[in-house]
Formats: sequence, structure tokens, C-alpha cells
Amino acid sequence: MKKHLSFAIAFAALGCGTAAMAQDDFSGQLKARQGQFRIMAINLGILGGMAQGKTEYNAEAAQAAADTLVAVSMIQQGPMWPAGSDNMSIDGTRAQPTIWEQNDDFLSKWGDFGTAALAIQAAASGGVEGLGPVMGQVGGACSACHDAHRAPAN
Repeated sequence: MKKHLSFAIAFAALGCGTAAMAQDDFSGQLKARQGQFRIMAINLGILGGMAQGKTEYNAEAAQAAADTLVAVSMIQQGPMWPAGSDNMSIDGTRAQPTIWEQNDDFLSKWGDFGTAALAIQAAASGGVEGLGPVMGQVGGACSACHDAHRAPAN
């Protein structure tokens, strides 16, 4: 009897452990993609501040910020967006299921951000006058993706 009870307890524990393991933990991917967007926001803030005249234009700082945006745009997105890591499946994200349902559109919009990042990289050290138009291009790329694939803030 004791042997059967031990077996039953072990089997139940294994079953509970397996059920818990069946739920994917996307915390690493979520942190990575949110970190990527924070890096983008910081560097867009540097460039935007200069473009709006809120901070003094600095060619070196502008170029570094633009170079960082290009580097972020080159990060492979697939590993950070596993299926089931959307706002309907887990807490802590605003990523809508449309990212997976319309993945070609999502990746195309990410590509548009990369193109805009290259444009701002080319313009960054050329003076404050060149920042405005390319900031608009970057902002448009960001908005297009957010409008289609990011849930509004609560």
C-alpha cells in the first residue's frame, strides 16, 4: 500500500509539473522585445529633441543615435515573437494576435522601420535641418505598425 501511495503521489506531482511546463514562459522574449523598443524610444528622443530644437544639435550624438536605430532594425525579430506571446494569451504585452495572423504585414512594417532608420542615419550628421523630414519617415513607420499590431494602452 505504501508503495502504491508513493507512486500515486509521484505520478500526481509529475502530472502537475508537466501541466505547468506546458504553459510557455515567454518572459525572456517579452523582455527582449520591450527592451528593443525602449532603446528605439531613447534614441528617437535624442534625435527628436534636436529636430524640435529642444536640445542643441550635436552631430556626433545624432549620428550615434541614428546608428543605434539601424543596429536595432537589424535584430532578427522571429525569436522574439513566438506564437502565443500576444496580449490575448499572456499579460504584460500589447502585441496583438494580428502579428502572427498577418505576419508578412508585421515583418514588412519592421522592414519599413529599417528603411527609415537608414534614411535618418544618412541625414544625422548633416545638420539639424535634415532631421525633421526623416524623423517623420521613422514616426510614420512606427505608427503604421502600432496602429495595426499594438493594442492601445489601458
